[in-house]
Amino acid sequence: MFLVPDFKGIDFFPHGTRINFMRWKDVCFFASIAAMAISLGLIAIKGFNFGVDFKGGAMIEVRSKQGPANVADLRVRIGELGLGDVQIQTFGAPEDVLIRIEEQSGGDAAQQQALQKVQGVLGNAYEQRRVEIVGPAVSSELRRTGTIAVLASIAAIMAYVWFRFEWQFAVGTLVALAHDVLVTAGIFSLFQLEFDLSIVAALLTILGYSVNDTVVVADRIRENLRKYKRMDMTELLNLSINETLSRTILTGVTTIAVLVALFFLGGAVMQNFTFAMLFGVIIGTYSSIFIGAPILEYLGVKRETVVGTEAKTAG
Repeated sequence: MFLVPDFKGIDFFPHGTRINFMRWKDVCFFASIAAMAISLGLIAIKGFNFGVDFKGGAMIEVRSKQGPANVADLRVRIGELGLGDVQIQTFGAPEDVLIRIEEQSGGDAAQQQALQKVQGVLGNAYEQRRVEIVGPAVSSELRRTGTIAVLASIAAIMAYVWFRFEWQFAVGTLVALAHDVLVTAGIFSLFQLEFDLSIVAALLTILGYSVNDTVVVADRIRENLRKYKRMDMTELLNLSINETLSRTILTGVTTIAVLVALFFLGGAVMQNFTFAMLFGVIIGTYSSIFIGAPILEYLGVKRETVVGTEAKTAG
């Protein structure tokens, strides 16, 4: 027989914390509303720096046959062609280069001509591995479907939370998710980071991460509403957040550790996606504490309603 050692694990975070989060609830909540308004203003005024997926154009993936690619030389030579906005960057191995060319005026014929010019500059020194051309109709459709995907996800999550909890929880979740998406999108608009389909995927992932954290906190709040029938609401919210704090922090830290490694080691192609995820994880954790929870107090969730709903569901 083999003896299994009695390993009880290691506590990375102290239990029984009593941090007064609700002390800052008003300042944080209204600062978050202001951040959402500023983000909307930035998106309306500056817009996004759309990638090839959303504004049309061509993308060429090539590999240097003579060792690491000379990106600086390519930028000079291709820049002399007068093709407008051309983005050239390495990704993965030093030999791999990704070239993005903006949509050319003149339709498909002009786009093909621009592609041939770039291929002429590359010559035999580079192996062409992949070419993608996105026309204006396709890029417009991608923008529309990307927006619908994000809005539909928020609506579906809100419907689930409303069915699972009370309407006050659903409103808190809706505001928290809208905050996470808008502020992340606002950062991309402010710094004019490239916004393509991978960023839409990042926003959808952020929604999933944020709602997971929000639901964990909401579930503990509902349990404590049934358990402590005379406790002050502010004290109850603080207690619920502190009871789930170790889980929130450990989940966030492990996720951030993976994303940081991906940011620095995943190549330039992955950096915008990873940055969106990193920022989204941080503000998703913030919103579950300082937006989702305070809204319950602002809207006046009642213990009698929660207990009554639970009894009705059990029956």
